[in-house]
Amino acid sequence: MLSRKCSSKARLDGRTAVVTGANSGIGKATALDLFRRGGRIILACRDLKRAQEAVDDIRRQTSGIEGLGELVIVHLDLSSLASVRECAKNLLRTEKQIHLLINNAGVCFIPKRLTKDGFEMHLGVNHFGHFLLTSLLLPCIIRSAPARIITVSSKFHTMDPNIPLDDVAWENQTFSTFKAYSQSKLANILFTKELANKLQGTGVTTYAVEPGVVSTDALRYANESMFQGARWLLRMFSPLAKTATQGAQTTIYCAVDEKVVAESGFYYGNCRLSTPSTAARDPERAKMLWDASVRLVGLENWDPFTAGDVFPSDCAENTKL
Repeated sequence: MLSRKCSSKARLDGRTAVVTGANSGIGKATALDLFRRGGRIILACRDLKRAQEAVDDIRRQTSGIEGLGELVIVHLDLSSLASVRECAKNLLRTEKQIHLLINNAGVCFIPKRLTKDGFEMHLGVNHFGHFLLTSLLLPCIIRSAPARIITVSSKFHTMDPNIPLDDVAWENQTFSTFKAYSQSKLANILFTKELANKLQGTGVTTYAVEPGVVSTDALRYANESMFQGARWLLRMFSPLAKTATQGAQTTIYCAVDEKVVAESGFYYGNCRLSTPSTAARDPERAKMLWDASVRLVGLENWDPFTAGDVFPSDCAENTKL
């Protein structure tokens, strides 16, 4: 009863949106809504079979409705920077414009694992993968202005204010799935904050959103990584969780609502401005994370804000796409 709904009737005809992790949960619900609005929706997913099943289901749900858009699938594994680079390269070859980038995909409360590049999985997928994808697509997004970038964070960003940028593999500290997830969601907000600063005057705005507690596939690893008391709490509160459609409303609101176009770099929950933690509002912390992320994903010699049509040399040998 307390879940607000995006009321905007804005259409997306002629506009292109990239939604990561759109094969299920909040991402799928977001793709469905934007598809109904007439947009060209690109589902960027790790599992192409599940992505195709999602597309088929979306088409079944919208059968007979007029004014629908297009649905396209691309492969994206956020746990591999090589996969992120390949996905970005493919998108830049096929899409003349990208008006919406929705960084939705993520992992939640999983046991300790490392990405293919040696990052702890929460931070690697939820932050570094999306940081690289956004950076590589930025020249196209800026050319497509007005455009928007939305990154899905979480209320859980408040659990730990410290992001271990000098120990991204968690080699020198005792692993905590709660801390790791919280740090990755804090990184999402700090990334949005610094990105907004760098995008001033470009016509591109950016937002961090928290969907609330949502019952989705993102919690599928929770039972094996949580201690008994946490599992009990999760089961107790699961009947109160939002549906994926309810959880997607703030993402949709920031993607299409006319009122937020004059705002950028803020944090939203339940379709309205919200206040994140003190750590998430720290501009120095945001800049430090940005600089470290540039170095850790290998973009030190490439500036997305001045690159034009040139792709980073380690991705496409500095050729134009």
